[in-house]
Amino acid sequence: MVRERSGRCSFSAFGGGEGSTSPTRRRLLFVTAGAGLALLVPPADATEAAMAEAIRQLVGEAPLEPGKVKLELPSIVENGNTVPLTVSVESPMTEADHVESIHIFNQKNPQPFVAAVHLGPRTGKAYVATRIRLADSQRIVAIAKLSDGSFRSGGADVIVTLAACTEQ
Repeated sequence: MVRERSGRCSFSAFGGGEGSTSPTRRRLLFVTAGAGLALLVPPADATEAAMAEAIRQLVGEAPLEPGKVKLELPSIVENGNTVPLTVSVESPMTEADHVESIHIFNQKNPQPFVAAVHLGPRTGKAYVATRIRLADSQRIVAIAKLSDGSFRSGGADVIVTLAACTEQ
């Protein structure tokens, strides 16, 4: 609503005039809608079972074989806000035998699926370097999807002394 006062224009989205704290129909509607939307958002599952389910959604019924994937990150980090990690996969990266994608999962963050990087034979080397946020000490898992449809995995544990991305 636009009101003219002393040659000035002001906008009040909630009505009731400037500085008014009385409840209006519009204000009540906004608060009710916001509360209803908050109830629709599912809570983030920060559990090992959530990570296992996210991995199962990626690989389906295919077997997940350990090996060929090397996940490197510090074993102890002081601050979980920026944790460097690298993932490399043993592969010749030819047309017939290459890594199609690398997926990173974590155990205790609000969302277990961290990242997916899609590669091709022209990439030359199956290698990814990035930084992630960690909510707590936990296990990180990297999964590589190979061109033959198989999945390989590697993991590492990290101890975080100052947590990041917590939900409270």
